[in-house]
Amino acid sequence: MNPKEAHPDDVLTNPGENGLDSIIAPADGGVGSGTEVLVLESRATLKLRKCRIQVSAGPDEGKSLVSDKERLRCGAHPTNDLVLAEDRTASRHHFEIINTERGWLLVDLNSTNGTFLDGRRIERAYLSAGAQIRAGSSTLTFAPIDEEVTVEPDREGELCGLVGQSVKMRQVFALIKKIAPMDVSVIIGGETGTGKELVAQAIHELSGRKKGPMVVLDCGAIPPNLIESELFGHEKGSFTGAMAARPGAFERAHGGTIFLDELGELRLDLQPKLLRVLENREVRRVGGNDTLEVDCRVIAATNRDLPKEIAAGNFREDLFFRLSVINLQLPPLRERREDIPLILKRGLADPEVVARHGRKRISPEALSLLMAYGWPGNVRELMNVLSHVLAFSDGEEVLPEHLPPRVRGQQREGPLPFNEHLTFKDAKEQLLENFEREYVTSVLTRCEGNLSRAARESGLHRKSIERLVKKYQLDAKGMKPR
Repeated sequence: MNPKEAHPDDVLTNPGENGLDSIIAPADGGVGSGTEVLVLESRATLKLRKCRIQVSAGPDEGKSLVSDKERLRCGAHPTNDLVLAEDRTASRHHFEIINTERGWLLVDLNSTNGTFLDGRRIERAYLSAGAQIRAGSSTLTFAPIDEEVTVEPDREGELCGLVGQSVKMRQVFALIKKIAPMDVSVIIGGETGTGKELVAQAIHELSGRKKGPMVVLDCGAIPPNLIESELFGHEKGSFTGAMAARPGAFERAHGGTIFLDELGELRLDLQPKLLRVLENREVRRVGGNDTLEVDCRVIAATNRDLPKEIAAGNFREDLFFRLSVINLQLPPLRERREDIPLILKRGLADPEVVARHGRKRISPEALSLLMAYGWPGNVRELMNVLSHVLAFSDGEEVLPEHLPPRVRGQQREGPLPFNEHLTFKDAKEQLLENFEREYVTSVLTRCEGNLSRAARESGLHRKSIERLVKKYQLDAKGMKPR
């Protein structure tokens, strides 16, 4: 998106220079300003932006609301955040206030009698402290409230399935507990396998939406031609194969949370449509004409550097800001190695593992190798190695020889096995097919042909595993560890 073509009220952001010793709100201008980039330390400060709206005159005089939501609505209908129940001249949804990086934005919602700011009728305008808003027969006074909250590392070493005694992970736990009740969008960053989906699940379980659904959508695992339908739904006959109407992820998440995994993989042409859903809180199914109102919290995750993707023209700046009201970065496993023994201990104590493999312990020599390994795949790789160990060790003790060669430091990198006599495109396709076949065969063998387990360990959706099994005509049911 060309910044010169942006709407004057579009939200733009700047990442700033993020140090490693504090939680900072970057300076204005460019990508990321106005967002809270949560960087972990032993003690941190979370800056919260809230506002107060009080009915200072009118039939509902005295009613007030303090909110930290991204946006709040005011009107006569009971679904509003501030309800003008006694004002018969107020529209059902009269106006809303949106928290942007430039300040609090007042937007009229096509009200019958209009929205007035300090005596002037407006459609969109920024609010200042003490601003007077008139809606129907009511006058409301606006006041921003900014506060800083010191977040100490949590005392517990576990939270909603997440495990870690390190200061960095206990800081993550404390931040999750603090931001979960805040009904704002969150982007969770971090390398592949750091536990971003578990963090999203924890935020949902500790939020006011915990009784609602949590819908997970992996933007990187869905075929490009189906992603729009998966997000927004489709009507019967809207495209080939659409035999019946189907609600999309946003509809299914109504009243709860939607988790958009691998957000950085979302096609550029779909990003404006996602932005409109976030701004208008309504979706239109593929092939449909009606708009459907949706109410869900959005949590997104990515292992990409989105500010760099924005600079390269691969990701919209305004969408980044809409989603990253809070931006939580997870530490890689190599930066919290002291958590490795605890993660392994919890994994070995899992009732399903004990029932299948019996009680096992890891020898000091094997643990030393596990502690020294770099873990490029982070916790997911660690759990996959544990699965490998359980499949190939017979006794009660896990020894170094039971570990994969790469963890023992015995694996050597060799040249990629490609055919240089083919064209670049054909050689690349052949190499990719060989990799897919060998990888899926290896994972399924370790998982004894269990497709669901293979999907969990590989990070792929079960449908993707099924597609690869069919593509390469693999016999999943006959696969057993050798």
